[in-house]
Amino acid sequence: MAEWKHKRFWSDVTVVEKDGGFTILLDERQVKTPAKTSLVVPTHALAELIAQEWAAQEGEVNPETMPMTRSANAALDKVTAQFDEVAALLAAYGESDLLCYRATAPEELIARQAAAWDPLLEWAQTDLGARLKSGHGVMYIDQDPASIAVLNKIVFAFTPFELTAFHDLVSMSGSLVLALAITQGHLTVADAWETSRVDENWQIEQWGVDDEAQEVADAKRQSFVHAFRFFEAVGRI
Repeated sequence: MAEWKHKRFWSDVTVVEKDGGFTILLDERQVKTPAKTSLVVPTHALAELIAQEWAAQEGEVNPETMPMTRSANAALDKVTAQFDEVAALLAAYGESDLLCYRATAPEELIARQAAAWDPLLEWAQTDLGARLKSGHGVMYIDQDPASIAVLNKIVFAFTPFELTAFHDLVSMSGSLVLALAITQGHLTVADAWETSRVDENWQIEQWGVDDEAQEVADAKRQSFVHAFRFFEAVGRI
Protein backbone atom coordinates (compact mmCIF):
# COMPACT_ATOMS: atom_id res chain seq x y z
CA MET A 1 0.00 0.00 0.00
CA ALA A 2 3.01 2.28 -0.28
CA GLU A 3 1.37 4.06 -3.22
CA TRP A 4 -1.01 5.96 -0.95
CA LYS A 5 1.21 6.34 2.08
CA HIS A 6 1.89 10.01 2.80
CA LYS A 7 1.88 12.58 5.57
CA ARG A 8 -1.30 14.07 6.94
CA PHE A 9 -2.13 17.33 5.19
CA TRP A 10 -5.80 17.78 6.13
CA SER A 11 -7.67 19.30 9.03
CA ASP A 12 -11.21 18.04 8.50
CA VAL A 13 -12.58 14.66 7.46
CA THR A 14 -16.16 14.56 6.21
CA VAL A 15 -18.52 12.05 4.59
CA VAL A 16 -20.58 13.17 1.61
CA GLU A 17 -22.91 11.50 -0.87
CA LYS A 18 -21.50 10.81 -4.31
CA ASP A 19 -22.47 8.69 -7.33
CA GLY A 20 -25.18 6.78 -5.48
CA GLY A 21 -22.90 6.05 -2.52
CA PHE A 22 -20.69 7.85 -0.04
CA THR A 23 -17.16 9.17 -0.15
CA ILE A 24 -14.70 10.78 2.24
CA LEU A 25 -13.28 14.28 1.87
CA LEU A 26 -10.00 15.35 3.43
CA ASP A 27 -10.77 19.04 3.67
CA GLU A 28 -12.06 19.40 0.06
CA ARG A 29 -9.99 16.59 -1.49
CA GLN A 30 -11.69 13.27 -2.18
CA VAL A 31 -9.96 10.10 -0.99
CA LYS A 32 -8.86 7.82 -3.82
CA THR A 33 -7.65 4.24 -3.92
CA PRO A 34 -4.05 3.26 -4.78
CA ALA A 35 -5.25 2.80 -8.39
CA LYS A 36 -6.62 6.37 -8.32
CA THR A 37 -10.24 5.21 -8.27
CA SER A 38 -12.66 7.46 -6.38
CA LEU A 39 -13.26 5.81 -3.04
CA VAL A 40 -17.07 5.59 -3.13
CA VAL A 41 -18.62 3.01 -0.80
CA PRO A 42 -22.21 1.74 -0.70
CA THR A 43 -23.27 2.72 2.83
CA HIS A 44 -22.95 5.69 5.13
CA ALA A 45 -21.96 3.35 7.96
CA LEU A 46 -18.92 2.08 6.08
CA ALA A 47 -17.95 5.60 4.99
CA GLU A 48 -18.05 6.74 8.61
CA LEU A 49 -15.75 3.91 9.70
CA ILE A 50 -13.30 4.82 6.94
CA ALA A 51 -13.52 8.50 7.86
CA GLN A 52 -12.68 7.65 11.46
CA GLU A 53 -9.52 5.90 10.31
CA TRP A 54 -8.39 8.95 8.34
CA ALA A 55 -9.26 11.29 11.20
CA ALA A 56 -7.14 9.22 13.59
CA GLN A 57 -3.96 9.52 11.50
CA GLU A 58 -1.15 11.67 12.83
CA GLY A 59 2.05 12.54 11.01
CA GLU A 60 2.74 9.87 8.40
CA VAL A 61 -0.30 7.91 7.33
CA ASN A 62 -0.05 4.28 8.38
CA PRO A 63 -2.20 1.97 6.21
CA GLU A 64 -1.77 -0.86 8.71
CA THR A 65 -4.03 1.04 11.12
CA MET A 66 -6.71 1.52 8.44
CA PRO A 67 -8.31 -1.89 7.78
CA MET A 68 -11.64 -0.52 6.56
CA THR A 69 -9.87 1.70 4.05
CA ARG A 70 -7.70 -1.16 2.85
CA SER A 71 -10.70 -3.45 2.39
CA ALA A 72 -12.58 -0.76 0.47
CA ASN A 73 -9.52 -0.27 -1.73
CA ALA A 74 -9.44 -4.01 -2.42
CA ALA A 75 -13.15 -4.05 -3.27
CA LEU A 76 -12.74 -1.25 -5.81
CA ASP A 77 -9.30 -1.97 -7.29
CA LYS A 78 -9.20 -5.76 -7.21
CA VAL A 79 -12.50 -7.54 -6.60
CA THR A 80 -14.60 -5.33 -8.87
CA ALA A 81 -12.21 -5.96 -11.75
CA GLN A 82 -11.94 -9.72 -11.07
CA PHE A 83 -15.37 -10.43 -9.66
CA ASP A 84 -16.09 -13.66 -11.54
CA GLU A 85 -12.68 -15.14 -10.76
CA VAL A 86 -12.93 -14.33 -7.04
CA ALA A 87 -16.52 -15.59 -6.78
CA ALA A 88 -15.63 -18.83 -8.56
CA LEU A 89 -12.63 -19.34 -6.28
CA LEU A 90 -14.80 -18.99 -3.18
CA ALA A 91 -17.71 -21.03 -4.50
CA ALA A 92 -15.27 -23.88 -5.15
CA TYR A 93 -14.79 -24.25 -1.39
CA GLY A 94 -18.22 -25.92 -1.38
CA GLU A 95 -16.65 -28.92 -3.11
CA SER A 96 -14.00 -29.36 -0.39
CA ASP A 97 -15.55 -27.67 2.64
CA LEU A 98 -13.76 -28.02 5.98
CA LEU A 99 -16.99 -29.21 7.60
CA CYS A 100 -17.19 -32.23 5.30
CA TYR A 101 -13.80 -33.77 6.05
CA ARG A 102 -13.60 -35.45 9.44
CA ALA A 103 -10.90 -37.10 11.48
CA THR A 104 -10.54 -40.88 11.52
CA ALA A 105 -9.39 -40.88 15.16
CA PRO A 106 -9.53 -40.42 18.12
CA GLU A 107 -13.19 -40.89 18.96
CA GLU A 108 -13.33 -37.77 21.13
CA LEU A 109 -12.18 -35.56 18.25
CA ILE A 110 -14.60 -37.26 15.86
CA ALA A 111 -17.44 -36.57 18.30
CA ARG A 112 -16.33 -32.97 18.78
CA GLN A 113 -16.25 -32.32 15.04
CA ALA A 114 -19.69 -33.86 14.63
CA ALA A 115 -21.15 -31.77 17.44
CA ALA A 116 -19.75 -28.54 15.97
CA TRP A 117 -20.13 -29.18 12.26
CA ASP A 118 -23.18 -31.42 11.74
CA PRO A 119 -25.66 -28.67 12.76
CA LEU A 120 -24.16 -26.35 10.13
CA LEU A 121 -24.46 -28.93 7.38
CA GLU A 122 -28.06 -29.48 8.46
CA TRP A 123 -28.64 -25.72 8.30
CA ALA A 124 -27.15 -25.57 4.81
CA GLN A 125 -29.54 -28.29 3.71
CA THR A 126 -32.71 -26.88 5.30
CA ASP A 127 -32.13 -23.14 4.90
CA LEU A 128 -29.98 -22.93 1.77
CA GLY A 129 -31.17 -26.04 -0.04
CA ALA A 130 -27.61 -27.37 -0.34
CA ARG A 131 -27.01 -30.88 0.96
CA LEU A 132 -23.32 -31.62 1.46
CA LYS A 133 -22.00 -35.06 2.34
CA SER A 134 -19.32 -35.59 4.96
CA GLY A 135 -16.80 -38.39 5.40
CA HIS A 136 -13.76 -39.46 7.40
CA GLY A 137 -10.27 -39.05 6.02
CA VAL A 138 -8.89 -36.97 3.18
CA MET A 139 -10.29 -38.80 0.18
CA TYR A 140 -12.22 -36.45 -2.12
CA ILE A 141 -15.99 -36.40 -1.57
CA ASP A 142 -18.02 -36.02 -4.75
CA GLN A 143 -20.76 -33.55 -3.83
CA ASP A 144 -24.17 -33.28 -5.49
CA PRO A 145 -23.85 -30.88 -8.46
CA ALA A 146 -27.28 -29.41 -7.65
CA SER A 147 -26.10 -28.45 -4.15
CA ILE A 148 -22.91 -26.92 -5.51
CA ALA A 149 -24.99 -24.93 -8.00
CA VAL A 150 -27.11 -23.54 -5.16
CA LEU A 151 -24.02 -22.40 -3.29
CA ASN A 152 -22.53 -20.88 -6.45
CA LYS A 153 -25.68 -18.86 -7.03
CA ILE A 154 -25.52 -17.42 -3.51
CA VAL A 155 -21.87 -16.44 -3.83
CA PHE A 156 -22.29 -14.83 -7.25
CA ALA A 157 -25.18 -12.74 -5.88
CA PHE A 158 -22.83 -10.83 -3.56
CA THR A 159 -21.74 -7.31 -4.43
CA PRO A 160 -18.00 -6.65 -4.86
CA PHE A 161 -17.87 -5.10 -1.38
CA GLU A 162 -19.63 -8.07 0.18
CA LEU A 163 -17.43 -10.49 -1.73
CA THR A 164 -14.31 -8.75 -0.44
CA ALA A 165 -15.29 -9.49 3.15
CA PHE A 166 -16.65 -12.91 2.27
CA HIS A 167 -13.31 -13.85 0.72
CA ASP A 168 -11.55 -13.51 4.07
CA LEU A 169 -14.31 -15.27 6.01
CA VAL A 170 -14.07 -18.27 3.68
CA SER A 171 -10.31 -18.42 3.24
CA MET A 172 -9.55 -18.00 6.95
CA SER A 173 -12.08 -20.60 8.08
CA GLY A 174 -11.69 -23.02 5.19
CA SER A 175 -15.46 -23.31 4.99
CA LEU A 176 -17.96 -21.85 2.56
CA VAL A 177 -20.87 -23.04 4.70
CA LEU A 178 -19.43 -21.47 7.83
CA ALA A 179 -18.92 -18.12 6.10
CA LEU A 180 -22.47 -18.20 4.74
CA ALA A 181 -23.79 -18.92 8.22
CA ILE A 182 -22.08 -15.77 9.47
CA THR A 183 -23.22 -13.52 6.64
CA GLN A 184 -26.81 -14.75 6.92
CA GLY A 185 -26.95 -14.13 10.65
CA HIS A 186 -27.15 -17.79 11.62
CA LEU A 187 -23.86 -17.79 13.52
CA THR A 188 -22.01 -15.12 15.44
CA VAL A 189 -18.50 -14.29 14.33
CA ALA A 190 -17.10 -15.44 17.70
CA ASP A 191 -18.87 -18.79 17.51
CA ALA A 192 -17.85 -19.18 13.88
CA TRP A 193 -14.20 -18.64 14.72
CA GLU A 194 -14.27 -21.30 17.43
CA THR A 195 -16.19 -23.66 15.15
CA SER A 196 -13.53 -23.32 12.48
CA ARG A 197 -10.80 -24.20 14.98
CA VAL A 198 -12.05 -27.48 16.40
CA ASP A 199 -8.93 -29.30 15.19
CA GLU A 200 -6.51 -26.60 16.36
CA ASN A 201 -8.12 -26.38 19.79
CA TRP A 202 -7.92 -30.14 20.11
CA GLN A 203 -4.19 -30.05 19.37
CA ILE A 204 -3.68 -27.32 21.96
CA GLU A 205 -5.43 -29.44 24.57
CA GLN A 206 -3.16 -32.37 23.78
CA TRP A 207 0.19 -30.62 23.42
CA GLY A 208 -0.20 -27.20 25.00
CA VAL A 209 0.04 -23.71 23.55
CA ASP A 210 2.79 -22.85 21.10
CA ASP A 211 3.45 -19.13 21.58
CA GLU A 212 4.38 -18.46 17.96
CA ALA A 213 1.36 -20.36 16.63
CA GLN A 214 -0.89 -18.56 19.09
CA GLU A 215 0.39 -15.19 17.94
CA VAL A 216 -0.41 -16.11 14.33
CA ALA A 217 -3.86 -17.37 15.37
CA ASP A 218 -4.61 -14.16 17.27
CA ALA A 219 -3.72 -12.02 14.25
CA LYS A 220 -5.83 -14.25 12.03
CA ARG A 221 -8.77 -13.97 14.42
CA GLN A 222 -8.53 -10.18 14.36
CA SER A 223 -8.60 -10.23 10.57
CA PHE A 224 -11.56 -12.62 10.66
CA VAL A 225 -13.51 -10.28 12.94
CA HIS A 226 -12.60 -7.33 10.74
CA ALA A 227 -13.96 -9.14 7.68
CA PHE A 228 -17.26 -9.61 9.47
CA ARG A 229 -17.37 -5.96 10.55
CA PHE A 230 -16.70 -4.89 6.96
CA PHE A 231 -19.49 -7.13 5.66
CA GLU A 232 -21.79 -5.82 8.39
CA ALA A 233 -20.98 -2.21 7.49
CA VAL A 234 -21.82 -2.86 3.84
CA GLY A 235 -25.37 -3.37 5.06
CA ARG A 236 -26.32 -6.99 4.39
CA ILE A 237 -26.56 -7.99 8.09
